[in-house]
Amino acid sequence: MAHRIDGRKLGRKSAPRKALYANLVVAVLRYERIKTTEARAKEVRGMVERIITLAKGGTLAERRRIVAELPDEPLVIDKLYDEIVPRYGDRNSGYTRVVKLGPRAGDAAPIVQLELV
Repeated sequence: MAHRIDGRKLGRKSAPRKALYANLVVAVLRYERIKTTEARAKEVRGMVERIITLAKGGTLAERRRIVAELPDEPLVIDKLYDEIVPRYGDRNSGYTRVVKLGPRAGDAAPIVQLELV
């Protein structure tokens, strides 16, 4: 998945970080809301928005780009096209929301809920 050059590294090398991003995107699309740290949510939010915008195009090439970027999750891709894209037909952007939940008990990391609007 493409990410900003000045983006957060999250204490990982590039391959594990990209896998983390892809898995978080799949989790957001599957469950429509996830609880994670604020840094992770801010990184993944743009990726989720881009995937939904790509899916709204509906062409085969765009579908193949989505399949190539996400882990092998055919049910999530079907849900994206059957449930999520029709919901946002009239909306151009702003498909996600970040709600702050407070600090995590163990290490006081800021926890947020990333959800589809």
